[in-house]
Amino acid sequence: MAIIGGGPSGLLLSELLHRHNVASVVLEKRSRAHVLSRIRAGVLEQTTVDVLRDNGLSQRLDREGQPHDGMKIVWAGRDGFFIDVAKHVGKRFMTYGQTSIQEDLYAAADRRKADVLTEVENVQLTDVASDHPYVTFTHGGEVMRLACDFVAGCDGFHGVSRKAIPHTELREFEKVYPFGWLGVLSRTPPLSDIIYANHPRGFALASARSPNLSRYYIQVSLDTKIEDWPDDRFWIELKARYPRELAEAIVTGPSIEKSIAPLRSYVAEPMRHGHLFLAGDAAHVVPPTGAKGLNLAVSDVFYLARAFAAFYAQGSTRLLDCYSEMALRRVWSSVRTSWYLTTLLHRFPGASEFDQRTQEYELDYLKSSYHAQVALAEQYAGLPFEDAG
Repeated sequence: MAIIGGGPSGLLLSELLHRHNVASVVLEKRSRAHVLSRIRAGVLEQTTVDVLRDNGLSQRLDREGQPHDGMKIVWAGRDGFFIDVAKHVGKRFMTYGQTSIQEDLYAAADRRKADVLTEVENVQLTDVASDHPYVTFTHGGEVMRLACDFVAGCDGFHGVSRKAIPHTELREFEKVYPFGWLGVLSRTPPLSDIIYANHPRGFALASARSPNLSRYYIQVSLDTKIEDWPDDRFWIELKARYPRELAEAIVTGPSIEKSIAPLRSYVAEPMRHGHLFLAGDAAHVVPPTGAKGLNLAVSDVFYLARAFAAFYAQGSTRLLDCYSEMALRRVWSSVRTSWYLTTLLHRFPGASEFDQRTQEYELDYLKSSYHAQVALAEQYAGLPFEDAG
């Protein structure tokens, strides 16, 4: 197996394949230090935690991760409410940063002396529609060719894997939102819950990475520049978007990372072309409102590893043949959930009074309806994995 991309999806796939005695080589464009410096998601679904536990990758997560039963929604002028996922669907979340998962996966790869090549350049996929694909690349100044049975594209939205699928065979679905998120990471105690805020000044989110590491976001315009947002200005604006009792509970401190991310929804279909299989952001991107990106990558890898295990152990191609269709069912469910929460909680430029009033009444309905909360809890928790049978 050739795995393009050494982020969480690529390294996790390599680990799961190893457990099924399937050899793989991981090709990563960036250095290990660069990969570990990327600040990404930190809210893990129960299914993601289960995959990590079932494969011996959860020792640190079980020590340091912070369990959550759901998420709270607050909005200006009204009382907030809690979507109790644990109560409604019997599942819990874990806040545990993607950087920590990346560190754990690197440690696992080092223990088994995995073939993980970093700072790889000029990666090209050839003959992926045939039974004999290969990958050429440059590493350490030397041009190399890797012959393989299959290629797994785990190299993100801007990677080369998806581009190897002919345009005539690829359908792309995209929605670009007219705002972004300004995020701050700080070594401060987080609030007790994951808290979403809808406010006339814009959306805000309070999350966590550890008991002493907080992650906060505010909605900003697409032309926002980080240098215009010193820490003091960020904290003032964040607190302005929360009710007073929550604002007073936010512990401020120097930021250790600050970034701006535009929001988009994107899905590529199919997630397979011949002997090339896409996973994670190479195939789909969701706005972070639903905390689905990393969790979808893990579900893709789970399905893919199971399919390859069946192929190499039994010669069966059934799960490989249905991989794209099966993975996309979970993808589109998460895309819909992320779209719904983004639409529900953000203030859209140019929104009419009608738009604003319907958003407010949707929040009122969600607060007052037990069944609506159950439905959202089910979607927020993520669909269960489909059986192999």
